[in-house]
Amino acid sequence: MSEQGASVYSASKTARDEFPDYDVTVRGAVSIGRRLMDPLAELVKIDPKSIGVGQYQHDVDQNKLKKALDQTVESCVNLVGVNLNTASSHLLTYISGLGPQLAQNIVDYRTENGAFDSRKALMKVPRMGAKSFEQCAGFLRIPGAKNPLDNTAVHPESYCIVEQMAADLKCTVAELIADKELRRKINISDYITPAVGLPTLQDIMQELDKPGRDPRKAIKVFEFDKNVRTLNDLREGMILPGIVGNITNFGAFVDIGIKENGLVHLSEMAERFVSDPTEVVSIHQHVMVKVIGIDAERKRIRLSMAGVPQE
Repeated sequence: MSEQGASVYSASKTARDEFPDYDVTVRGAVSIGRRLMDPLAELVKIDPKSIGVGQYQHDVDQNKLKKALDQTVESCVNLVGVNLNTASSHLLTYISGLGPQLAQNIVDYRTENGAFDSRKALMKVPRMGAKSFEQCAGFLRIPGAKNPLDNTAVHPESYCIVEQMAADLKCTVAELIADKELRRKINISDYITPAVGLPTLQDIMQELDKPGRDPRKAIKVFEFDKNVRTLNDLREGMILPGIVGNITNFGAFVDIGIKENGLVHLSEMAERFVSDPTEVVSIHQHVMVKVIGIDAERKRIRLSMAGVPQE
């Protein structure tokens, strides 16, 4: 699990508000642990620039960079959606239609009244207007809600479409979601109206196939070589798993599980000519590398990917 940005979070106002009685080392450790459970919910608390977004991030206009990164984070949060009953106020601020004050009002209401049992209950939150509800409702999920559609990306204004589909098949919405054979009987063209087009209906059907779907791919388990813990454990010819930590114009630095990172020079990235490292690797990519040189005195490691099978 990457530790990037943990120290920045541990000293931030957000961390102090969450853990006022803990010191920075404990806050940082908690942040790293929570990334395993819900990386998106935790990483949004950290300024994206602190995680490392490129070799030249300090050479560009910082205001434009911040704006672009904030837009990217907001896009990711809205694409995945958040659990309304567990999301922090900081995470909620990235949801369309919710500002800092309204996000805090949601958390305060949840603390005072208990978990939300429906999206409609959001309208009881102070300062939650019809427009804000319209913008945010589809991105907020409620696992275990009375209405199963409250845990999907189907917007409340489209619930009537799904309910009509269920009625036409003489079943409940829950049965429609649970039974794939029932859904196959639906001809979505029958539900096209001047207000509801084919793309909307296709999105609804995708949600019914996998309610509350998370577009993120399943995490791939990664382990460093357990026999390599220090520079002294390395031997030329070793094939090791690694993670690309940084990319430069002359190659890529790879974390192989010890204090020192190794360099895969541009000429060692493939058995063909490579003019740009990004043709072969990307930040945080898992790779297999071969140790081709060790300079213990200068603590430098030369690695190669040329001819090394990649998983």
